[in-house]
Amino acid sequence: MDFIWSPWRYDYVTSGGKRQGSCVFCLDKDPAGDPDRLVLFRGAHNFVILNLFPYTSGHLMVAPYAHIAALTDATPDQTAEMMTLAQRGVRALEHLYKPEGFNVGLNLGHAAGAGVRDHMHLHVVARWVGDTNFMSVLAETRVLPEELSTTYSRLKAVF
Repeated sequence: MDFIWSPWRYDYVTSGGKRQGSCVFCLDKDPAGDPDRLVLFRGAHNFVILNLFPYTSGHLMVAPYAHIAALTDATPDQTAEMMTLAQRGVRALEHLYKPEGFNVGLNLGHAAGAGVRDHMHLHVVARWVGDTNFMSVLAETRVLPEELSTTYSRLKAVF
């Protein structure tokens, strides 16, 4: 029998997908903790961060520093930079992972599937033909070919 290990998902599984404490997207001003938080880049209005529970390798998100839930509450500068950073993320993923496509989008509100409803964030997910399989469907488990620390190092170098 083969085993697939994903120890980074333990906190997620045991918490029922809920984080305790403060908002996961509210950063302090000191970038010293960025590697531990998986922050890849800080812009003027938004930052780029890896998803702690990725759908595929390189799954990143762009979030505003401002704690806002609605797209309509974002300023034009925030939304413009968000898209610019999403483009930068797509280019980085294309360069490093050679995906065959991307999912890029916002999940706003509970009905839309937002895992974090109070702080909007834009997902950038690299996709390959056949990258979903029975593990996700039947076992609610994703199999990723590299650890988050490796993904972080690779993407940080090109950001």
